Amino acid sequence: MNKPACRGLYAITDALLLPSERLINAVEQAILGGARLVQYRDKSADAAQRLAQAQALNRLCRHYEIPLLINDDVELAGQVGAAGVHIGREDPAFDTARARLGDNALIGVSCYDRLDLALEAEQAGADYVAFGAVFPSPTKPTEIRAPISLLREARAVLQGPIVAIGGITPDNAPQLLEAGVDALAVISAVFAQSDIQAAARRFSALFA
Repeated sequence: MNKPACRGLYAITDALLLPSERLINAVEQAILGGARLVQYRDKSADAAQRLAQAQALNRLCRHYEIPLLINDDVELAGQVGAAGVHIGREDPAFDTARARLGDNALIGVSCYDRLDLALEAEQAGADYVAFGAVFPSPTKPTEIRAPISLLREARAVLQGPIVAIGGITPDNAPQLLEAGVDALAVISAVFAQSDIQAAARRFSALFA
């Protein structure tokens, strides 16, 4: 079984933008607009709700043959049979995630503004590395900033896919693709829009 390609629009959910009653429909609209990966991101303490939402999203994503990754929670990813997990600095070590989810899982690693972390992650076997925030982000206004020059430097030395996140819009995205980014991780510019499918389509068109 081949792993899905990490390229295109990478839509990330947000509990504040997408209350439970809107979540599934909103993600479906993003997929219909061309999202190629979906990440379920919910930091709430309601474990039962997170399980139910992750299960529902996984059914939806499997229907459309789109990989679902779970943010930070390796156990939840394994529990629902998601395609993979995205882990950050404070999350379980990569080796722990790989051991729990298996060789076929898609595992991405946040590297913030640090090329050394990306090199370590790729050497460990990460399926993609993520840098950001590349622009000021409405979701994480105090996030570490990763300059476009770092993306170019990363592209010159990394073999695998590079994901950019943070404040990305269809207007500023082309400069990221020019720098060698493979996927655009987007929250607000898709899920905060009145027409989610149209918003997703604007990003997807950049990869056509």
